[in-house]
Amino acid sequence: MFEERAGQQAGRLSGDGFVRCSDGHVRWGVFGAAGVVFVVRESDGPKVMLQKRSQMAHEGGTWSCAGGALDQGEMPMEGALREASEEVGVVPGTPRLLGEYIFKPALDWAYTTVVVEVDERFGSSINFETDAVEWVAPADVEQLALHAGFAAAWPHLRQIVQSAD
Repeated sequence: MFEERAGQQAGRLSGDGFVRCSDGHVRWGVFGAAGVVFVVRESDGPKVMLQKRSQMAHEGGTWSCAGGALDQGEMPMEGALREASEEVGVVPGTPRLLGEYIFKPALDWAYTTVVVEVDERFGSSINFETDAVEWVAPADVEQLALHAGFAAAWPHLRQIVQSAD
C-alpha cells in the first residue's frame, strides 16, 4: 500500500501543498495532516520514536514525530503510517492504536497525531526530511529541541503513552 506514490495513490489526489485556512493561516496539507508517535514497551519502561527534522523541513533541526500531508480521503492513521514509512522506514507488524490528539485551529484544517504501539524498535533516516531517529523515554522528550507544534501537543500525547502502561 505504501509503495505506490506518484502524485496519486489508489486513485487519491496528493495532499502535498500549502493551503490558506479559514483562520487566515497558511498550513501544509491541502486535506489536513497527520503524524504518528510510535511506542515500544521495554523492561525499563516505554520509549517513543522521535525524528530529527532535516534543514530541508519546516523547523529543521528540531525533534518531532514522523508525519505530513493527508491525501484526499485518507484517514489520519492511514496517512500517518504512510508518511512514517516514507520518512523512517517500514513499520513492523501491526501497530496498535492507543489514542489520538487532534489540533484543529481552523474550521477547514486539522493535524491529527496518532499514538500507536509496536512490538520492536525500528527506523532510520531514509529521506531528505529526516536527519536522525531516536527512541526516547517520555520523561526525556521535553529536554530536546522540539518542533513548536509537537511541543504543544506533547503533554496530550504523553498522557496517552502513560495511560496505556
